[in-house]
Amino acid sequence: MKAARMKLFTGNANPYLAKEIGDYLGMSLAKASVSHFSDGEVSVAIQESVRGVDVFVVQPTCSPGNENLMELLIMIDAFRRASAGRINAVIPYFGYGRQDRKSRARDPITAKLVSNLIVEAGADRVVTVDLHATQIQGFFDIPVDHLPGVATLAEHIKEKKLGDRAVVVSPDVGGVTRARDLAARLGAPLAIVDKRRPAPNVSEVMNVIGEVEGKSVIIIDDIIDTAGTVCTSAQVMMQKGAREVFVCCTHPVFSGPALDRMAKAPFKEIIVTNTIPVLKEKSLPNLTVLSIAPLIGEALLRVHEDLSVSKLFED
Repeated sequence: MKAARMKLFTGNANPYLAKEIGDYLGMSLAKASVSHFSDGEVSVAIQESVRGVDVFVVQPTCSPGNENLMELLIMIDAFRRASAGRINAVIPYFGYGRQDRKSRARDPITAKLVSNLIVEAGADRVVTVDLHATQIQGFFDIPVDHLPGVATLAEHIKEKKLGDRAVVVSPDVGGVTRARDLAARLGAPLAIVDKRRPAPNVSEVMNVIGEVEGKSVIIIDDIIDTAGTVCTSAQVMMQKGAREVFVCCTHPVFSGPALDRMAKAPFKEIIVTNTIPVLKEKSLPNLTVLSIAPLIGEALLRVHEDLSVSKLFED
């Protein structure tokens, strides 16, 4: 690895993940200060040379989303003005990803706006994990490496040796591709929850397509936000005779009533990754946090050495 020509930076959004990625790559985080002026404006100081360097900056745009996004944009601008060779924005969780289309008249497409901002700031490449909608890759006019979190989740679930009693459930039709990927990795059948959503963050389950009676159900989603969808799905699984229910996701947003809902839901285990930091006050006894650092670290190494990233998933 051309370590001298590669530097890893982090903003304030998830420095723990950035350090884990650095540990995987065998390198320390490069020196930068990201703070605030007295009026709240973001202040960035890059404290070592990046001239001609392949720069990677780790910064998920999770809550507080606007502040973390501004940190990312300003850091990218600083690297560009400091003559960095290539600027790679590593965004494990892409905020505003759920605003990817116009659902009603006069709606904004905020995911496209954020993509434009990142490109205009000076990023040359984006590395991200489990975009809410895969078409967001096309919103960027630069290369995007879209990493699937399913592989990390699947390895943990395989250790449970659920065997023939496992069934993977998609909590909605939109997540079928993700659920099918996990089902294929586990060699398990697939079921789908058919639901309608009468209002934002409110879901109503209608029926289950597939057999879950007597099964170990694994519900998978990309994001758990207020947890209404997965908790309602879990209750329906138990009503349908499921033996036990696991839930897994890549991005643990856990906003609003999520923790209270999950604490009352019949989950044997809640499995997430650390694309977003899970603070102690957001922890639960049955919560397992897996590190996404090896996946991202290997992808960054391949980007740096101009090797295929897709080959990583094929293997």
